Amino acid sequence: MGDDRGTTAAGRWESIAERLEQILARVDRVLDRTVPPPAPDCGLFDRHIAFRWRRIGDGGAFEPVEHPHLPDLGDLVGIDIAVEDLVRNTEQFVAGFSANNVLLWGERGTGKSTCVKGVLRRFAGRGLRLVEVQRDDLLTLPAIIAVLRTVPRRFILFCDDLSFGEGEGAYRELKVLLEGGIEARPENILFYATSNRRHLMPERMEENLGGEIHPEEAVSEKLSLADRFGLNLSFYPFNQETFLAIVERYAEKFSLPVVREQLHREALQWALYKGNRSGRAARQFIDDLAGRLRVATQEE
Repeated sequence: MGDDRGTTAAGRWESIAERLEQILARVDRVLDRTVPPPAPDCGLFDRHIAFRWRRIGDGGAFEPVEHPHLPDLGDLVGIDIAVEDLVRNTEQFVAGFSANNVLLWGERGTGKSTCVKGVLRRFAGRGLRLVEVQRDDLLTLPAIIAVLRTVPRRFILFCDDLSFGEGEGAYRELKVLLEGGIEARPENILFYATSNRRHLMPERMEENLGGEIHPEEAVSEKLSLADRFGLNLSFYPFNQETFLAIVERYAEKFSLPVVREQLHREALQWALYKGNRSGRAARQFIDDLAGRLRVATQEE
């Protein structure tokens, strides 16, 4: 009997301890949402040029990227006009003049995000900083802005592969940042986003066929977000000539010992295998070719 009572009491204490842990976990989550995170070290933006925003409740923290990817804009082929416009806009911004938020939209693998990271390489020495924000963390944009508007640097908030599904509300926070809120837009912050969708939100055929008394208003609501980007840069699929020019540029950069005819033949086979002729496919082909050539050299 004594053993049974002891076992029962131990079980009750275990149950109580488990419930207490659950309560404490809930308290921690509430505190995360209500207690603002500490302000970042003032020298953080001097020591680093690229950051990730890590969401914590309704706020968050800036996490430095120790080894940022900084591509050379000179390596980009076939998108000269888009690169020129993006560099010009960023130049104006860094110089303290008026500039626009930018939406880079179009075919996947054509260099949209590479362009954004490339301008950081070009302008970091003049005070430009890049903060990557995930789409799901856009609801915390007010917390980001509250910190960055007082920092004597120029910031690009970068959201890669931005799009919204039906019923998502985070896009409203972005609309306020871009234009339209009661709070003045910070002069030292711009928003650059990439997307495969021109209008960022899904558009359904039935919206054009009826259903609403005023269907044009539903469509206008979806178009209004993309319209708030002052600069919209388009990236279209590459033709075969441009794809091969990209391959040649990478092969030259990495000094690959391969004749032009063989390079073209294998590159086109790779594109056929991948199902597209994008800049990403070209770089993946060059990485594969470079590896194969070096392995063959070691075996000789």
